[in-house]
Amino acid sequence: MGDILITDDERDIRELISDILKDEGFSTRLAGTSDECMAQIEQETPALMILDIWLKDSRMDGIDILKQVKRDHPEVPVVIISGHGNIEIAVAAIKQGAYDFIEKPFNIDQLMVVIRRAMETSRLRRENIELKRTDVAPSEMLGESAAFRTLISQLEKVTKSNGRVMLSGEGGAGKETAARYIHINSDRADMPFVSVNCASIEPDSMEETLFGRETEGRGVERGLLEEANGGVIYFDGVADMPLGTQTKLLRVLVDQKFQRVGGVDKVQVDVRVISSTNKDLQVEIEADRFRQELYHRLNVVPIHVPSLEERREDIPLLAAHFISELNASQGLIAREISDEADALLQTMQWPGNARQLKNVMERVLILGDGTGPIEAKELPNQNEGPSEEGRVLLSGSLATLPLREARELFEREYLLTQINRFGGNISRTASFVGMERSALHRKLKTLGVVTSNKAGARVAYIEDDAEA
Repeated sequence: MGDILITDDERDIRELISDILKDEGFSTRLAGTSDECMAQIEQETPALMILDIWLKDSRMDGIDILKQVKRDHPEVPVVIISGHGNIEIAVAAIKQGAYDFIEKPFNIDQLMVVIRRAMETSRLRRENIELKRTDVAPSEMLGESAAFRTLISQLEKVTKSNGRVMLSGEGGAGKETAARYIHINSDRADMPFVSVNCASIEPDSMEETLFGRETEGRGVERGLLEEANGGVIYFDGVADMPLGTQTKLLRVLVDQKFQRVGGVDKVQVDVRVISSTNKDLQVEIEADRFRQELYHRLNVVPIHVPSLEERREDIPLLAAHFISELNASQGLIAREISDEADALLQTMQWPGNARQLKNVMERVLILGDGTGPIEAKELPNQNEGPSEEGRVLLSGSLATLPLREARELFEREYLLTQINRFGGNISRTASFVGMERSALHRKLKTLGVVTSNKAGARVAYIEDDAEA
């Protein structure tokens, strides 16, 4: 049921408590001095401690031990017992973090009630921490495109190391999903994954959030770095971290030690650090908003997470996955997607990337009337699209051009979209648009459209816009 460490300088007392607890199904360990107590804790952290305040022939008394235990192992409940109890001692013990105080000679039933409550509180606290650690954010990686395969190949190479990884890419592209993929496939998979959203934490509270704090009234409050001990800490949007915190984090990366806010002792942790950003950190460094030395510490292995623009082939697969996910989580009808709707999804603009795609699928399922396949007309309009009369609505800029220029602009944008939709595959593009492959090549050359590799995939662009 649980391992309880009993520390009392009176042998008869500690053995009596031990026998009672064993009868109740608990396992126990015994200590008669402070040195024996600390040695037992060093050997293995107990689930609960029963601690006498007055310890003869010991370096430390019960309050000293309590302070150290609550500093190093704040999750362990400590029940204080004493034959010399008074209100001042009880208050001092509770202030230092004791779960409860029981005066000798104690009532066995009272002791058992306190122990069971303390064990239950400890269990609930551990479960709450585990739930936070194992957040419900997705870790499944889905895709078939060349850009996606390149990403997976890079992630696989870093899973078995402890090297720091910097994930870059647009917002909503799946950087946290990539970070969780590294964690789940690493040797730290059974340890915590703690995500820190740097933009959502107030700058004034960032250090307490990361490093924890020590106060006389509330004792030790652990920060996210301690919660992540043994596992992974993920800094989402690391460019938004305050400069002062960046300096302190740099020291943690060097020493793997830090001080809690208000504390004096060093806390040692073993964490793997993964960071992400959708900003150009070199620009942030030049603007004195990000420390260059921290950048080099975090950017050991840089990995680019491609946007939906770079992996349009994967959009139908991702859309179907989100529908299945929404069916399981919200009970929404699991509808299929028509070919026309799939094609439209692949040609739409997705500045919010996978996150935006999921929101669109949720909206369609909520507002949809039937159970049949999702049709193109149910998808949101993006500037151009069929009107009620079946006509194509022109954007204002296209409508102001002469026919020849408008036709050339339309053909260029249309073919760019289709080529990128098919991952740069000219044969599949030619088949869809109804042209011979050689004729399509000639048309692309006339329009100044070229293709090249980018993020592991072939991407089409206008030749005049190509980088020198």
